[in-house]
Amino acid sequence: METISFGTDGWRATLEEFTTARVRMVGQAVATYLRDEGLEGPVAVGYDARESSRGFAEELTRVLCANGFDVLLSARDRPTPLFAYGIVERDLAGALVVTASHNPPEYNGVKFIPSDGAPALPHVMDAIADRLAEPESLPETDHGRAREVDFVSPHADHALSLVDADLSGLTVAYDAMHGSGRDTTDAVLESAGATVERLRCSYDPAFGGSAPEPAAANLTDLVEAVTDGETDLGIANDGDADRLAVVTPERGYVDENLFFAALYDYLLESGRSGPAVRTVSTTYLVDRVGAAHGETVHEVPVGFKWVAKGMADHDALVGGEESGGFTIDGHIREKDGVLMALVAAAMHAAEPIDERIDRLLETHGAVTQDKTSVECPDAEKVRVLDDLEAEIPETVAGVAVDDINTADGFKLALADGSWVLVRPSGTEPVLRVYAEAEDDERVAALLEAGAALVRPLVAA
Repeated sequence: METISFGTDGWRATLEEFTTARVRMVGQAVATYLRDEGLEGPVAVGYDARESSRGFAEELTRVLCANGFDVLLSARDRPTPLFAYGIVERDLAGALVVTASHNPPEYNGVKFIPSDGAPALPHVMDAIADRLAEPESLPETDHGRAREVDFVSPHADHALSLVDADLSGLTVAYDAMHGSGRDTTDAVLESAGATVERLRCSYDPAFGGSAPEPAAANLTDLVEAVTDGETDLGIANDGDADRLAVVTPERGYVDENLFFAALYDYLLESGRSGPAVRTVSTTYLVDRVGAAHGETVHEVPVGFKWVAKGMADHDALVGGEESGGFTIDGHIREKDGVLMALVAAAMHAAEPIDERIDRLLETHGAVTQDKTSVECPDAEKVRVLDDLEAEIPETVAGVAVDDINTADGFKLALADGSWVLVRPSGTEPVLRVYAEAEDDERVAALLEAGAALVRPLVAA
């Protein structure tokens, strides 16, 4: 049990630690939690394209069934958001998804999604962690039943009705990175009328020997296909297709911050209304777009669970984060790279995304963003941030500090509209330093100033 450490939505580890026995313990913990919460409905079990994922999903199914739960097991690997939507669409008690998302093939993980289809909040994951135990079994007559289910069609029908886009005449290059988006994201785009050119849409549990992370450096073929004029738009998903990357003819890889601002502008110009929710590490350009339309933007800590909570609290139109996770009102409060691929294509069909971004930057001012890291042992992160509170300067890189946000680390908003953020990484022994300003030179200065604040504190 000491080896099982829950992070964002669940547990992720290398296959040396991610063993069948431990996966079964997680399954038992979830079964006990659901029973203690009085949730008796069926449970969805899904999995990604990793070689070991189907076997682990079957083990979870056995444990849940032995505890009296009926299980709806995915017929094959599919995107995580399909199971989140399936919870709401079928009124399920929750879902377990075997996935390590964008991690390399030597990793696997298991994610728990509660009955509302939104990411589990920390108190839920803590409650599950407290229930880790060896599997139990009710008498065989009380066992639940398992059956394989198609989670694709209900999600696709919902996405197409929500977006209602005619993509005829649009050619989209889609890169699944050998992940679970294949035969799902591309199929939805085709159903809306797009012509789809497929890249890395074959089954390969090793993901071609690299991590299925849709960063610019990993999407060179997709960028080339779009910028060379072969296709109108490029879309990529990560390994479990809950995030997306967008590629356009002029920009190539589109910074997720710029895409979020363009997305919000598109939704508002389409006649919809409502606030946006973004994380503290996401661009202020979203706020400027909202203000231009008379809307409010709410800032939350990093992590889509907080975006989802913010969307519920503020009845938001859209929520997102700078790492490429987004969702919109009328859908589940979980990031969904399949739905958002359809939305991105609809945006581009209405007005080229490059033109929309150019107009927003001309109207609201140029923005650029970057981040760096400062090594810091996990055990020292709380102390360093506590010490930082007493060291916050009046100016950063020559500009006065206007406001301090402590929702997630320390975010210093400066008088010129730029900002610098220092927060602890949830996955690595580092402190992240983010900065946003009007040009790369200013961002570099802010990053160095932010790093200089915490380096002496780490060494103390």
